[in-house]
Amino acid sequence: MILQGQVLYGINNIYTVESGSMRYECRIKGKILKSTETVYNPIAAGDCISFEIDDSSPGKGMITERSSRTSEYSRWNRKRNAPQVIAVNFDLLVIIASVDQPPFRPRFVDRILAMADPLIETVLVLNKSDQEISAQVSERMDDYKRIGYDYLLTSAKNGKGIDNLKSRIKFKTAVFAGQSGVGKSTLLNAMFPELHLRVGEISEKYNRGRHTTNYARLIPMNQYSIIDTPGIREIEVFNIEPSDLVFRFPEFVPFSRNCFYPSCLHREEPCCSVTEAVKNGQIHKDRYFSYIKILSDIMKKNRY
Repeated sequence: MILQGQVLYGINNIYTVESGSMRYECRIKGKILKSTETVYNPIAAGDCISFEIDDSSPGKGMITERSSRTSEYSRWNRKRNAPQVIAVNFDLLVIIASVDQPPFRPRFVDRILAMADPLIETVLVLNKSDQEISAQVSERMDDYKRIGYDYLLTSAKNGKGIDNLKSRIKFKTAVFAGQSGVGKSTLLNAMFPELHLRVGEISEKYNRGRHTTNYARLIPMNQYSIIDTPGIREIEVFNIEPSDLVFRFPEFVPFSRNCFYPSCLHREEPCCSVTEAVKNGQIHKDRYFSYIKILSDIMKKNRY
């Protein structure tokens, strides 16, 4: 019998699939699915799949086909030297950062935004806001809002913004993504105490988080659907051409149309409207530095 289901999570190529009120432990039938190419991980949390029930082993099955995806959240797996799809089929990306412990890293946020699908709704969350927020961090968050990215201030410690965040993700499939230690699991526990997700501590030596979520997990609940993803310390931008990177920085685009050279990469080219906008304060200098660093990384990767 062929059933339809959705992948909740996968560990060591064994996938937990929900179909109706039942959950099944499934493996991929054969080496390559009918609907996929040869990729590092053909199945991810949130995938809708078809699978055959194993009559001889109740509760087990074999995945035969994967449906097309509406959205993807991916990272570059350096060990495998290939893209790794983390979560799929969501309609809201929630990027979590923290005021401190670990410190706010706008370049990290900029990289996730550069990799995000421009058509998918994105909201930034500045967590641990019970701590003092510096003027520099406030300025960067306000600039994100100015260029079109909404943000919320939250704190699981004093409950600030928890209800607002919970309301924002209601009736949506939301991916929670961010740096290790920013408090993704703690926020989810604050919104949904019944989850009892494991949380970690911050490394005192390095002031950065330790991984507590080891794999992406789709958590379906009444009126809510959340994909909790592993925290990451570094993110690499990939599958974007140098000439296309500007379109991942939406505030750059109106100025880039006025550059003298159509092929302008907005570095040291003459008559560049983007660099002129940076000098005039119309583009935040730190956002521009993020763009330059990402562009340099992309061009270096393309050369080698």
